[in-house]
Amino acid sequence: MMHWYSGPWSGTAWVGMALMMLLWAAVIGLAVWGIARAASAPQGRPESARDVLDRRLAAGEIDAEEYAQARHLLQHHDVSPGTPA
Repeated sequence: MMHWYSGPWSGTAWVGMALMMLLWAAVIGLAVWGIARAASAPQGRPESARDVLDRRLAAGEIDAEEYAQARHLLQHHDVSPGTPA
């Protein structure tokens, strides 16, 4: 008579073990990725409109006249979203 069962690690048991190892590798990989992403997120206060304006002038994206006009608008008008200028 033939014995079809040759121990606890025969047949599909190896496949199950491999899949479990892949699952844990994916869980650990996602945890490491999430922690690394959270650690690299910019910290501190968000950039204000004045900061953006200063940065754009320094980068040469706008000239001094556009800078002066935009700065005047920021200082003398409420330019929050939904408010007519």
